[in-house]
Amino acid sequence: MSLEQLHSYSWGIAAGVLLVLGVFRWRSLHWTVVGSVTLFAALNAGSGIYVLSTVGDSRWSAGEESSLSAPSLAGTPVVGEYLVPLDSALHAVVGGVNEFMAFKQALPIALEFLAMSGIALLVSFPLAIIAVIISFIVARRRKANFEKYRATVDQLKVELEQVKFQIAAGNFAVPAFQSVDDATEVLPRLTRGE
Repeated sequence: MSLEQLHSYSWGIAAGVLLVLGVFRWRSLHWTVVGSVTLFAALNAGSGIYVLSTVGDSRWSAGEESSLSAPSLAGTPVVGEYLVPLDSALHAVVGGVNEFMAFKQALPIALEFLAMSGIALLVSFPLAIIAVIISFIVARRRKANFEKYRATVDQLKVELEQVKFQIAAGNFAVPAFQSVDDATEVLPRLTRGE
């Protein structure tokens, strides 16, 4: 995976999650935005860790300093066999220098990914606060609607109990939509004496 692919994948995956979840969970879009920004931060942090774990890779060198190679002293005439320990020590030193140069080349790239991750996390904190406020407002509105429905149900229960009491007592009230002089009433009205 190249450097450009790492950059484009972190942006693409976060944007894709935002679009897909934004369509399917549009009522909680504020939390989807927070999740996408947090995912973007995690992907960038993962990319930075990936770069640091593959320090010796040529993808991070970007054509800068090439690696050093130690000359072989073992092939020196007459004293070559005595220089074999020095030859291995020289190879170890050159290997350490090459590792340091590879780390020096990969570090700015890893820090760029980690900086993007940090910026995304900094952005996610105010977004999370805004999402909490929006969720609080929505929950408050739902609670008010629920209380309104509950009050309506309680009122209907009281009216139902009154109707049951009147039916049990034998008092049939004239419905509000009928006039008292309505001649189409089929059932006779009961009185208390009956």
